[in-house]
Amino acid sequence: MDRRRRAVGRAVSIVALSYGLLASQTQARAVEKPEELTVAKVPPFNPHRAYVVDVAFASMTDARVHLFDADTSRFVGQIDAGFAPGFAISPDHKTSYVATTYFSRGSKGTRTDVVELIDNATLETTGEIEIPAKHAQAVPTPYNTTLSEDGSRLYVSNITPSTSVTVIDTAAKKVLGEIDTDGCVLAYPSGNDRFTSLCESGKALTVKLDATGKEASRKLSDAFIDVDHDSAFVNGVRDAQGYLFTTFKGNVRSADFSGDTPAFGTSWSLVTDQERKAGWRPGGLQQTALHVKTHRLYVAMHRGADGSHKDPASEIWVFDTQSKKRVARWKLASQKIDPLLSIQVSDDDKPLLYGLTPTSDFVVMDAMSGKLKHVDKQLGTTSTLILNP
Repeated sequence: MDRRRRAVGRAVSIVALSYGLLASQTQARAVEKPEELTVAKVPPFNPHRAYVVDVAFASMTDARVHLFDADTSRFVGQIDAGFAPGFAISPDHKTSYVATTYFSRGSKGTRTDVVELIDNATLETTGEIEIPAKHAQAVPTPYNTTLSEDGSRLYVSNITPSTSVTVIDTAAKKVLGEIDTDGCVLAYPSGNDRFTSLCESGKALTVKLDATGKEASRKLSDAFIDVDHDSAFVNGVRDAQGYLFTTFKGNVRSADFSGDTPAFGTSWSLVTDQERKAGWRPGGLQQTALHVKTHRLYVAMHRGADGSHKDPASEIWVFDTQSKKRVARWKLASQKIDPLLSIQVSDDDKPLLYGLTPTSDFVVMDAMSGKLKHVDKQLGTTSTLILNP
């Protein structure tokens, strides 16, 4: 009898323990909530947000665009960009356009070229436009994918090696046509109805478009760049009248392509005769930046010989484009800043100068004084271009 009572007692204890464990687990499940995945919005637009196009040469099919807040030294987000992308930002800052290539087998297979539309508030891809599979696969420049002044048309440069420009209606999200540029490359927009391509002869080809985006007329200029003796960098900077092009030997010439006939300004020099003899010249991948409101032209300068135009800058020289005089000279080493491959400046009333080193350090300086604000180490792998919306 005692044995039976003890057995019943053990059974009751086991049942009670089981119920207790079950109740505890049920209560735990009632408290725990499943993990929710959300997409955080990008902070509201500010003029000190830099977009850095990062082409990883170690993994050519995996480029990306980094967003960086230069005020807070904060990495904001990333846009995937495929293979050798072109990149442009809409005038209202709401949309980014990535012209890129994908292959069905990663680095090989069927090729598809697209323009991807990115919502800058979330960095999500909101759509894509398939384009001819011939977009220029090269080191990015500000002019291989560009927008008209009002953002209604997107121009994508093509090289197969034949050269052309694909014209896209951004509102309708469709290709309007392809313009043969007859050996000239890139697209420098003027207004809403025309773009210009640079030719190997030193001439410029301006194509005017009709209301449907088709070619209405074209005009080939006289040579304004001496390609045999002093070639120009393609990364010109844009001012209120047109573009400023800087040459390998340190000369500057303006070009206005907005009229029926292009207008070119008189060439002027960034260097004195003594500085030229000492070897001072522009260099890097994105060599110049312009703050339009103050007429300040920033030039990445180094000491080198012919052929050194891709070498990074040891100094930043600042010029007034109206007086054509140098107003500042900043030695980077004095602030322990490594040489810079690319530079850009924000366009607001308190501008910042941005720079990228060969190791992809992101450098932020006060654009008026040249004082270093901060350096953020290795933003990318082979970052080559900085853009501002």
